[in-house]
Amino acid sequence: MKDFFTLDNQLCFAIYETASEFTKLYASVLQSFGLTYPQYLVLLALWEHDGVTVKDLGERLNLGTGTLTPMITRMEGSGWLRKERSKKDERKVFIFLEKKAYELKPAITEKVSGKIESCHIELSEYESLMKQLNRLHRKLQQPKS
Repeated sequence: MKDFFTLDNQLCFAIYETASEFTKLYASVLQSFGLTYPQYLVLLALWEHDGVTVKDLGERLNLGTGTLTPMITRMEGSGWLRKERSKKDERKVFIFLEKKAYELKPAITEKVSGKIESCHIELSEYESLMKQLNRLHRKLQQPKS
């Protein structure tokens, strides 16, 4: 490839720019719900599997406890979720969605879907991008020699 080491030819930069645009896109929708993009990711994970430990949630989102714990505390203060310490093992803290998270899920998902649709991303294009990005992610996770 000609001029491989130019900014415009770097895959990492294209992904970085695209991720930044997605974050802005989601933030514009989520702001009306008082949510940040990372908080939305927490909700998505908990809508899939409610009642997980902080550790499991962090692994699912690839976030350390130093980032996740304050976010959970803020979301708890806003009524999105609650923390419960395990009675069997006090080292474990479980996270559960509150009623608010379930009640607002349809409105949040509808607004997010509408915003994504406004970008004119076709379903087939979306599915293809997801496959390619997931494949790339797996390759980047492989042990380096």
